[in-house]
Amino acid sequence: MSERNRRQFLREVLGAGLASAVAPWLVAGCGGEKPTSAQTETGGGSGKIRIGIIPLTDCASVVMAHELGLYKKHGVDVEVSKEASWANVRDKLLTGELQAAHCLFGMPFSVFTGVGGPAGKELPIAMVLNQNGQAVTLARDLAASTGYLALDKVKPAVEALAGRKTPTFAMTFPGGTHDMWLRYWLAAAGIDARVDAKMAKIITIPPPQMVANMKVGNMDGFCVGEPWPGVAVKQGIGFTHMASQDLWKHHPEKALVTNQEFSTGRRDDLKKVMLAVLEAAKWLDDLKNRQQAAGVIGGQSYVNAPADVIDARLKGDYELGVPPGQHQYTDDAMQFHRDGEVNFPRKAHGIWFMAQYARFGYLKELPDAAAIAEKLILQDLYKEVAEDLKLTLPDDDMAEFTVQLDKVAFDPKDPQGSLARYKPTV
Repeated sequence: MSERNRRQFLREVLGAGLASAVAPWLVAGCGGEKPTSAQTETGGGSGKIRIGIIPLTDCASVVMAHELGLYKKHGVDVEVSKEASWANVRDKLLTGELQAAHCLFGMPFSVFTGVGGPAGKELPIAMVLNQNGQAVTLARDLAASTGYLALDKVKPAVEALAGRKTPTFAMTFPGGTHDMWLRYWLAAAGIDARVDAKMAKIITIPPPQMVANMKVGNMDGFCVGEPWPGVAVKQGIGFTHMASQDLWKHHPEKALVTNQEFSTGRRDDLKKVMLAVLEAAKWLDDLKNRQQAAGVIGGQSYVNAPADVIDARLKGDYELGVPPGQHQYTDDAMQFHRDGEVNFPRKAHGIWFMAQYARFGYLKELPDAAAIAEKLILQDLYKEVAEDLKLTLPDDDMAEFTVQLDKVAFDPKDPQGSLARYKPTV
């Protein structure tokens, strides 16, 4: 679709004022793709539900719900749509080309606050899809100077790089989970990770392109989900410096995010989708099933990556690429269900993300994060689905929690006060 035609399409869907303001990043994010007949026929009403995914291991519950026939079992007609980038997912959720998506937990807050989209636009969170299973990968030439979990060696290594070039790190979407893990890691290492920082540059790269970009020297490190950290190790291009569960055990990662009109106009259908995904999540948390899942999602239609890499890291078996060589994650490997502990969407986590936006300079000041989390997180919807499945609801939302990498406690009832606990890195 030409830029002119896409602008016209956006005016019709979003309104002339918003389309004018956001068309440039929507055109760039959509990559000039022409909507298929399935995309244009299913924007609203009953019928097929299109759920977007990005090629990452943690799309597994959305994909396996389709492959195991669980959407049909629960009475909905779902098409799983492989997308090119998180910007692409955002755009299609906003325009209604996707009814729902496997999505970065942080994206709805990033979009609503204007960090990564048109401020004020709502992308509701129905449930969390997984915890853990992302990683900071560093280039092979940093192996000797850093290594696995050697946080104290990061700043000297980056300073040494800065002596001959601008150290460059990649994440996948401004304000998304990978962006926050990357900046949090840099800050914990004593490196200024604010958006206007001078020592290190942070760029945005779609997940499937990470390894290829590191191979040609476009960055010194990246943060992304599996299987791309594992693929970088297998190809000898990079090594695993830290898994995201080393940063914050059981952190929220991907979420089932919806188009706003779909969440309100087809609430019952959304609940059926959630029932199917929750059943697939429970199936995935049986480790005996993960090899089968790896073979399915590794196919070209989904992640298009080696099934052995996906399988190993799904089971917590990490080949690091540096000493000690192998590391086994157990209860902190990628989790999809944990009796519902994973899937309950916590407002406290949304507040944490928005506090980090203020901390790292995306926002000049902390917004009313509690009100935004209340608006975007569909806890009442999730509770209805959990009741149908007889799932016990966690009682830890809005309680203080500690991120283990720097041992800083965060109180979601006092996010502004919690920001004062972080050491400045200048």
